[in-house]
Amino acid sequence: MGNDHKTISQLLGMFSFWVIIFAGCDKKAPASFERPPAPITVATAAAQDVPIYLDEIGKFVAREVVSIQPQVSGRITQIHFTDGANVTAGQTLFTIDPRPYEAQLNSAEANLGQAKAALDLAKINFDRVASVTDPRAVSRQDYDAKKNAVEVAEAQLKQNEAAVQNARLNLDYCTIRSPINGRAGQRLVDLGNVVTANSTSLLVIQRLDPIYADFTITERNLTSVQQNMAGGTLKVEVRLPDEPDKARSGELTFLDNSVQEATGTVKLRATLTNSDRRFWPGRFANVRLILGIHRQAVLIPADAPQMSARGPFVYVVKADSTAELRPVKVGQRQNELVVIEQGIKPGERVVVGGQLGVTPGGKVSIAQSSSTGNVPSPTKAGEKS
Repeated sequence: MGNDHKTISQLLGMFSFWVIIFAGCDKKAPASFERPPAPITVATAAAQDVPIYLDEIGKFVAREVVSIQPQVSGRITQIHFTDGANVTAGQTLFTIDPRPYEAQLNSAEANLGQAKAALDLAKINFDRVASVTDPRAVSRQDYDAKKNAVEVAEAQLKQNEAAVQNARLNLDYCTIRSPINGRAGQRLVDLGNVVTANSTSLLVIQRLDPIYADFTITERNLTSVQQNMAGGTLKVEVRLPDEPDKARSGELTFLDNSVQEATGTVKLRATLTNSDRRFWPGRFANVRLILGIHRQAVLIPADAPQMSARGPFVYVVKADSTAELRPVKVGQRQNELVVIEQGIKPGERVVVGGQLGVTPGGKVSIAQSSSTGNVPSPTKAGEKS
């Protein structure tokens, strides 16, 4: 009985073994998985001359600022302009009551007439004694007295002439005129106010065309600026913060003679035309100082470079439609493009969209291809090699 049970167990074991073998033979091996090509957008790297620049924040400053003050005291009788109006050199702004100064002029002219009459009489008296042929007829003392009277009368005449000139000048000062072309601010006095000579400010006028854009650079950039200034006047592009696409070109006209100790910066100034009054004193400005030209720089769209732990890189599409991870050295941005100083050659295609689906060496499918745009010619801002 025990032998029969053992034989049955052996038969069942052999049957299970062959069942497993046959089952293994019938099972098919799993198919290998192949990742589909990643859809991407590409752009072709281009070579173009682009400016080398420094971007700084500046502020507009009026070229001339004049505070109008009276040169004579008196009451304001007329105001000849509107607040905020454009004024021209020589235009009448205020009138101070001229009557007291007219009276002073009349008095000075009367004194001048008396001085002329006194001089004439002194000359007649002197001529009488000087024409006597017999020296015994006139004493030496009388002769000297008559001669001195002429000299005193001449001095008094000059004094009265100066008094007349001063009175006329004071009368002229009663009419206050603009010394420059510019824009008037808000007047600081009204009709009827009594003003004091050389102490009361009446109005501030600012010349707006041309206008200055003041800005600073760090001392580490000073050497580069000085070296490029040696080759000629540097050009400047100025933009308003709310109009970044509307640049106006000007020239660098001032470099301060020292570095500010507290900030380590140097003050510079650009001069720009402003006939349309687009720029306003006190407003902030985006200033781009053009130092030179980067000849045939390699440009790609600015959104193509990616960042990794090892630095910036781009995906380059090869001829076999695979993506190559290429480390690059990124230079200055040029509008929507960026300069690649190392790692890319003109004509190579770089991935600008769909980078998240790309793997190094993996297949890609180009959904859209475009050419790299152009940067505005740097010669428009002043070319310098």
